[in-house]
Amino acid sequence: MSEFFKCHHALLNDAVSALKSREFWTPFPEVPSGRFYGETAREDGVAAFDRLIGHRFLLNDHPETYRVGKEESPWGLPLKISYPTAEADVLIAASKAASGDWAEASPEVRVGVLLEALVRLNAMSFLMGHAVMHTTGQAFPMAFQAGGPHSQDRGLEAVAAAWMEMNVTAREATWEKPQGKQPSIVLEKQWKLMPRGLALTIGCNTFPNWNGYPGIFASLATGNTVIVKPHPAAILPLALTVKVLREVLVAAELPADVVLLAADEPGQEMTCDLVESGAFALIDYTGSSQFGEWVRAHAGEAQVFTEETGVNSITITETSNFRGMCDNIAFSLSLYSGQMCTSPQNIYIPSAGIETDEGHKSFDAVAEGIASAIDTLLSDADRASGVCGSIANPATLKRVATARGFGRIVRDSRETGIGRSATPLLLALDIGEGGVEQEECFGPVSFFIACTDARDAIARASGIARNKGAITAALYATDPDLIDVAVEAFSRAGVNLSVNLVGNIFVNQSAAFSDFHVTGANPSGNACLTDTAFVASRFRRVMIRWPKVA
Repeated sequence: MSEFFKCHHALLNDAVSALKSREFWTPFPEVPSGRFYGETAREDGVAAFDRLIGHRFLLNDHPETYRVGKEESPWGLPLKISYPTAEADVLIAASKAASGDWAEASPEVRVGVLLEALVRLNAMSFLMGHAVMHTTGQAFPMAFQAGGPHSQDRGLEAVAAAWMEMNVTAREATWEKPQGKQPSIVLEKQWKLMPRGLALTIGCNTFPNWNGYPGIFASLATGNTVIVKPHPAAILPLALTVKVLREVLVAAELPADVVLLAADEPGQEMTCDLVESGAFALIDYTGSSQFGEWVRAHAGEAQVFTEETGVNSITITETSNFRGMCDNIAFSLSLYSGQMCTSPQNIYIPSAGIETDEGHKSFDAVAEGIASAIDTLLSDADRASGVCGSIANPATLKRVATARGFGRIVRDSRETGIGRSATPLLLALDIGEGGVEQEECFGPVSFFIACTDARDAIARASGIARNKGAITAALYATDPDLIDVAVEAFSRAGVNLSVNLVGNIFVNQSAAFSDFHVTGANPSGNACLTDTAFVASRFRRVMIRWPKVA
């Protein structure tokens, strides 16, 4: 048993317990405070980030035939960081060379390495927060949480889930079969846990760590070597992760090339070369459905886990807290300018309006209430910037400009004045219109859609989840029978449903150890973070048996 495993055994046990109970638990504080991370942690994180800017990113003994790096901070800070990389076949050869030692390491050794890496990553959360902020456009508080503790939670969750699955049955046993008057047949049996092979993680621009860690850590825990292919606009967060993992592997006297970085640049991406190589048994992908289809078509016999495009919805049929509902939805629509896979897009409302604690509200009054709540939320420029962040990809701004012609503008998108920014654009669609809301319009664009009545609203929202995919759905209703109808409809559509959220909890949020992120039951993704199916197919059990010697 490795020293790392012994050191972190209690942490693993607590994580396993949390997975079983689904109650709130985290070992990694989400508050960026010196009280948790040390009095100088904030300053140390800034200094460490500053030392990376304009320099060569170092990965000791990593395969390197050339350097790449054209990341641009959405906040306007020049990064000019170069990363070591090599051709796809060179990286694949290095991964294969390291695979034998990693496969032969016991689950205890592998899990110990990963737990140590997560603890070290947590200690550098301030550095990671700045790395995520300046590659994704998230404001620092969100970047700290999403790229630091929340990602570490997701990585630990994957390790714990893999550990549970690897130990769900005994690894060795004495098997004795009675033979009546004849002596019993007695066999000694062992089961080796064999990895599937090489794994590839294809990262996304907006949440490189949060979406990347589950696949990376699940594959590593089950004995597969991993090549991490970051989005070319968000290399640094995953490069830091790879660096820490490689350092811990070396400390454990294991090959550093168990984890490799496949960095590239726009126009010279190596993703296609990696996928088409046929070298990978496992591929984790987060991104558009269009490229997801390409990955599946060219992945050969690899097991592909995806989180893809979806159309998330809010259905409003009635509410007992109109102001609280509007404020909650306003924050959900504004957070990170809608650049989250969980952000709502379509808002379904009966054309005749709804009943509220403030009396009857027309369709337009509901839309105006949400728009007004957004204006209030974003009235201060600094606060607006902190909530909306910056736009990760300039193509999103073009998408917003085009969307202005899709319907009647209820609230126009504006800049926060800080960074490359855009606040929510809200459009109303008449009951006779339709089409544009049927596809994901990624970014700060949402549609108010008039429906014939409450049941029609539920049917349309659940229908688009079933047909186009969705990761989240929200419902506002007070009639228990109507809520039951919605629960059944959204469950059949395979989308997670939040009901009557107000206050400081939002449909965008997904908590590790409790929430299953994505269901794998509709077109928005074929995998769930993190259920048994996500980890169980990453390894196989192979039996060795022999007669027991008397």
